[in-house]
Amino acid sequence: MTEQKRANPAPLGLSGFALTTLVLSTFNAGLLSSGSGVVLGLAAFYGGLAQLLAAVLEWRAGNTFGYVAFFTYGAFWEWFFLTSIGVFGTVSATAIGYVLVVFGIFTLVMWFGTFKSNMGLFMTFLLLWITFFLLGIGAMTGNVGLFHAGGYVGILTAIAAWYTGLASVVAEALGAKAPLGKAPMS
Repeated sequence: MTEQKRANPAPLGLSGFALTTLVLSTFNAGLLSSGSGVVLGLAAFYGGLAQLLAAVLEWRAGNTFGYVAFFTYGAFWEWFFLTSIGVFGTVSATAIGYVLVVFGIFTLVMWFGTFKSNMGLFMTFLLLWITFFLLGIGAMTGNVGLFHAGGYVGILTAIAAWYTGLASVVAEALGAKAPLGKAPMS
């Protein structure tokens, strides 16, 4: 009996993360100033729910890194959604900044886990921890320049994540190897 081929859940998780991050980052960078509520639906469903689903599928496939990353960032987007609609009451910018810095620390540690993977994942996590630190410190100090810088780096993060996920989809559809490059220690 042969086992049926299963889809790779990583492109779904990366795409959900990338699209939601890109939309929010355009607001964080100051490129858009009205209509930020559009991020909430994305945070709840594509950034959150899709990544949580990808995490469960990564767990089933035995990929600990993918499981931890997608579940954590899926939960982050659900937290963002619930915090934004006021489920937890009023939350100060300082408290939100603190949470962002702590996610930056988590992401920095996870970045070390990409050193032997591929350049796409390596760059996504590198840019993401920088994004979290800039946004977090900007929020805690009220420094709009740092916060906007975090938005711009967030846009680059989204592009790296989207490329990483979609390169795999397109390569598989064409019967080719995804052009993701080698990470520094591979």
